[in-house]
Amino acid sequence: MASDKVLLDYGSGGRASQRLISELFVKHFSNPELERLNDAALLTPNGRISVSTDSFTVDPIFFPGGNIGSLAVHGTVNDVAMIGAVPKYMTCAYIIEEGFAMDDLEKIVASMGEAARHAGVAIVTGDTKVVPKGTVDKIFINTTGVGEVIADPVPAGDRARKGDAVLVSGTMGDHGLTILGTREGLSLESNVKSDSASLNHLLVKLVQEIPEIHVLRDPTRGGLATTLNEITHASNVCCELEESAIPVLPEVAGGCSFLGLDPLYLANEGKFICILPEEYAEKALEIMRADSAGSDACRVGTITDANPGKVVLVTPLGGKRLLNMLEGEQLPRIC
Repeated sequence: MASDKVLLDYGSGGRASQRLISELFVKHFSNPELERLNDAALLTPNGRISVSTDSFTVDPIFFPGGNIGSLAVHGTVNDVAMIGAVPKYMTCAYIIEEGFAMDDLEKIVASMGEAARHAGVAIVTGDTKVVPKGTVDKIFINTTGVGEVIADPVPAGDRARKGDAVLVSGTMGDHGLTILGTREGLSLESNVKSDSASLNHLLVKLVQEIPEIHVLRDPTRGGLATTLNEITHASNVCCELEESAIPVLPEVAGGCSFLGLDPLYLANEGKFICILPEEYAEKALEIMRADSAGSDACRVGTITDANPGKVVLVTPLGGKRLLNMLEGEQLPRIC
């Protein structure tokens, strides 16, 4: 590692996170399934099972569009669904700071229960720890999700192929800008709110009705640009993005311009990337747009073999520039 201490950068979801994962965790935990580095693992000894784990430390814990409880459900079921699975069960573990308001705790737990029911998953076991004041910041939640895989073959980050269409299910950067604005007390447009949502119902429709989907991925930490870099690296292909086709809300674009941020690197918690053969792109868009979770879906690019491992942004004037993986920590504790 480049440093002898853990840096905030290592939690960014960008290049530093990748180094930490590959040079520490994969090094010591190495096995074929882990090394695929998908959003969820595929377990096959007794059937086709998808399992994913996550921890939620978002600050603030309440924000426009959700809270840490609903976010924990959405983030977990979405990861389980990204390898073509139907999420079925969840676990949850709460680490709570002494003195935390009981009313706030009940709001979070109630929100988590409502989100789980909407997603169609059962929270079947859990754990609660209360730690002395000052040893944790209010409340953290850890989850594990389990689902039944229905896709065959399963979508995976190393399956993008030359000629594939690249689709996104909606606007980019909503969650990241909402968290930043709320945390810092910024006066942003009132319409800016988190896109936090469960995507599993829409993803199941896609997997059932589209004969072949190569990659499904939710662009959370590091945003669209970083997630596509992970995919192009794993698949040894190039992704050419059309800048004018990438959907960004005017309020988000304006806020990013004011703050000097790029919406392509901001986190999303209710959007996904779908990479699939060209022949199925229009049908997939039709399915996505018919669902409220994908009403703004559009095609944003194409997979090529021109620059393997790279993401190339094509500007409205026809120029091209590389979109690299996120460097440093743009915005900590967004999920």
